Amino acid sequence: MSGIDGLDGNHGVTGFDALRRAMAENAEEPEGPARNARAEQLLAEAEKLNTPLAVIEALGHQLKVYNYSSEKAKMFVPFARLLRMWDERPEDFDEYETHSLHWVFKWMTTGMLDQPHIPLAAMEKWLGEMEQRYRLAGHSERAVRSAEYSVAAHVGDLARAERAYAAWLAADRDAMADCHACELHEQGWWQAQRGRDEEALDLWAPVLEGEFTCAHEPHAVLASSLTPLLRLGRLDEARANHLRGFRLVRSMESMRSAYADHVEFCALSGNEARGLELLAERPAYFTDDGHPRSRLDFTAVVALLMDRLTELGLGDRPVPGPAGRSWSAAELAAHARAEALALAARFDERNGTVHVSERARARMAQRPLVERLPLGVRAVRTAAAVVVPSVPLTAQEPDLPDLSALIAEARRLSDTLQPNAVEAWAAVARAAKGVELDPRDRAEMADHEAMDLGPEGTELFERAAALYAEAGDPGESLAARARAAYIRALAGDVDEALTVVAGLYDEVLALYSTDGTGVRQTASVLMSRARILMRRVHEAEEDAVLSEAEQAVREVLALVEGRTGDDVRLAARVAEGQAMLAELAARAGDVEASAELFTWAAAGFVEAGLPWFAVEYEARLAGLLHHLGDPAGCERALGAALEHGGPHLEAIGRAQLHLQLAEIVGGRGDDEEAAEHALEAAHWADEAGEGPALGALARHQLGGFLLRQGRWAEAAEVLESALPDLSAETHGDGAVVQTQWWLGDCLSELGEHREAAERRLQAAEIARHWPEQHDHATLAHLAAESLGAAGLPAEADRAYARAGGLWRELGNVHGLIRSLRARAWLALRAEDGADTARELMTEAVRECEVALGGTRAEEEAWQRLVGELGHTHRQFGDLLARSVPEDAEDDSIRAVLEASLAQVVEAIVVFASLGDDALDARTGAELAAGWLAADLSRPAEAAARARAVLDAYGGTDGSGKARDDETARTRRAEAEQMLGLMEEQKS
Repeated sequence: MSGIDGLDGNHGVTGFDALRRAMAENAEEPEGPARNARAEQLLAEAEKLNTPLAVIEALGHQLKVYNYSSEKAKMFVPFARLLRMWDERPEDFDEYETHSLHWVFKWMTTGMLDQPHIPLAAMEKWLGEMEQRYRLAGHSERAVRSAEYSVAAHVGDLARAERAYAAWLAADRDAMADCHACELHEQGWWQAQRGRDEEALDLWAPVLEGEFTCAHEPHAVLASSLTPLLRLGRLDEARANHLRGFRLVRSMESMRSAYADHVEFCALSGNEARGLELLAERPAYFTDDGHPRSRLDFTAVVALLMDRLTELGLGDRPVPGPAGRSWSAAELAAHARAEALALAARFDERNGTVHVSERARARMAQRPLVERLPLGVRAVRTAAAVVVPSVPLTAQEPDLPDLSALIAEARRLSDTLQPNAVEAWAAVARAAKGVELDPRDRAEMADHEAMDLGPEGTELFERAAALYAEAGDPGESLAARARAAYIRALAGDVDEALTVVAGLYDEVLALYSTDGTGVRQTASVLMSRARILMRRVHEAEEDAVLSEAEQAVREVLALVEGRTGDDVRLAARVAEGQAMLAELAARAGDVEASAELFTWAAAGFVEAGLPWFAVEYEARLAGLLHHLGDPAGCERALGAALEHGGPHLEAIGRAQLHLQLAEIVGGRGDDEEAAEHALEAAHWADEAGEGPALGALARHQLGGFLLRQGRWAEAAEVLESALPDLSAETHGDGAVVQTQWWLGDCLSELGEHREAAERRLQAAEIARHWPEQHDHATLAHLAAESLGAAGLPAEADRAYARAGGLWRELGNVHGLIRSLRARAWLALRAEDGADTARELMTEAVRECEVALGGTRAEEEAWQRLVGELGHTHRQFGDLLARSVPEDAEDDSIRAVLEASLAQVVEAIVVFASLGDDALDARTGAELAAGWLAADLSRPAEAAARARAVLDAYGGTDGSGKARDDETARTRRAEAEQMLGLMEEQKS
């Protein structure tokens, strides 16, 4: 601040204007102790000026920064001093400070509620004084009744609260009433407290939709809406309000209660891990004691979250907590609960009720409202600990079903290929310990245990084969040995497996020919042989190998087709055989045949009552249909895979299917549905432990789909969450650049221009190394826009110059011209920059003319260039008009205005050459020329320009009707205004 007029080198204030500038600058600083300390310093400086109003304003500034901080308790001292000054010399207060004094009366009265050391009688006294002073000042009682409601609601006097609430709403709104947004927040909060969630959300709707806003709204309403939305099951809205709202309160120190609402939301929606992340971001919230009421809110939800973690078996987990020691979840739960109840007891002692304690206990006792609400941001699942039975399983046998019933159920499940057949046989094995079973039962137990072990199950398959033989089922014995051979092939020993299965193949066919075994057992051996041959296909795609595998598959189908009956296993063999033929067709290059066969295979599994087996083939089918250019068919196949997988689909498979659906659905333009699929993909990727890889890609897509819906804050939260896990190695640098680009767009829309510039520059730095430089140029240009909007003109000019150089190298005249125009406007803002601005705009005109003077492009491109020239002349005219110094001589002003008018007239001529396609641009220039002519005291010329605009919109749009859209109406109204003014000048 050194060197600014009115400030000395030690930041001391040397004048009232400097004091005001310093207070305005401090008001823009982040909430917190540093801003408060500066306000205290400025009050000391104000007292040296010997100007009562300076002290009044400095006290008001101090009071406001205290109010919007964690040190709210400090605001009573400056207010008491202000009130004393008012009572002694009200004439020292100007109109604004008089208004402010009465305005902050509300803060004092309700602010006392937040401080349990202030007696209730003192609050009632202040409430009465507020009512008297407002009446004397001629204000409505609306703010008084609102304050009375707050007191009654806080102490739990519901009858008085309802009376005051009704009187509040009935009183007239005046200058002392809280803003609409704050009033609606409090009104909705009361409805929610009374159990009327729908009414609360109806009241909050105008704030949530942006109709009413203020410094702390919609921040607080978004936070307050979370639990009511969860209670009503409006989960999409709850998710959106959390992502959007947390972004707003994250950096605002004074919003601890709203922050607590977000932590509470995490605890109630299965997002405990995110709740811990929120606690870690704000360590000071555990100990800041300047506002006990919000500290109570915070400690209560900390206890809620920690109790939830403890309930999930994570009581020993390290968690963020008050500084000075480490905390486990269970320890912090006890500490936070004790602190919350102690704070509540202090309020209740002051109030003479138990209302605050009852509310705190109810808040801490809440149960989750949703098992898990996916948010789309990075998350780690806080899984419950595995509970080990304290009693040995054998001691529980009397409670188990009869062993024979267990065997019967396991056999039913395995005969119908149910997903949990292996687990059922495992239950038989546990129950059968110490019991002698017949060979058939033991064979099936070993067989299914081997299936569960995979490559480690070879020996068990052989054991099962021996037991089947002992049980008198040689065909099933051969089938078990064939399964063992297939396991060897999966482990990589394909040749050995083929040698083994060749012998088994001969044996089972010989056995089948003499009725020594059935179709099911024979088909099992033949299918194992076909599977092993398919493994060889994966290793070598030679024609002979493909042919041998196809022959093996067709042998299975020839054996089984027409003989399935009600046998689920045989129906599954047919479906699997068709899937194998589909894969062989794909490897042979016949994509259409492959898609048809996969369709039959999936349908076969579904018809057999085995939809979960269809999932793999529907996913394969989707890929083929995508290749064939059938996005609708691809979408149907992916949707069927999700439906048929049901609860049996693994998390990673579910994530992959949802991610593919997001791409397909987004491709047809349904961004809302695409976002839902991307959200599900992110959630299931996290569940599968694939958050950093597949989850990051899903979040990247989700952010893009949210951005396309204009949900900027949600998109920004998701994209910021994706970036730490995105890498060029895993996801490609294109995904990293696109995420940064999208995030820059979001931040720009949210008004966070400096941050937007950083993201765009980071993306540009990566794109700088790409062979094709269009993205690099675009990002540099966008970064320049953000830097300019952030008030960094020098940095913006450098970025525009960089972009301009790239546009020139790319031969992109439009980008080059726009970068020159932007630099011209930046130059005009600089001291003594008018000449540079004119030079840059002149260069922009010249670049347009050079491009138009070259070989004539196709008609559409030519018209775009002509339009660019028109807009450049128009902007040049505007720039000249704004470049006139305030202290310029009349002749100098007139010369600049003449030059400005000449440029605008050039624009009119250029736009006119484009006909109706540039009508709106031409009429805008006509009106600008008219006002310039008026400034040059040429009313007749100005009137002619106005009539030209009216004539332009008096024609038709081709339908026989005069144009009557918003632009036409606005232009006609301005032209009529100009014409009227010029007619008055004539008379």
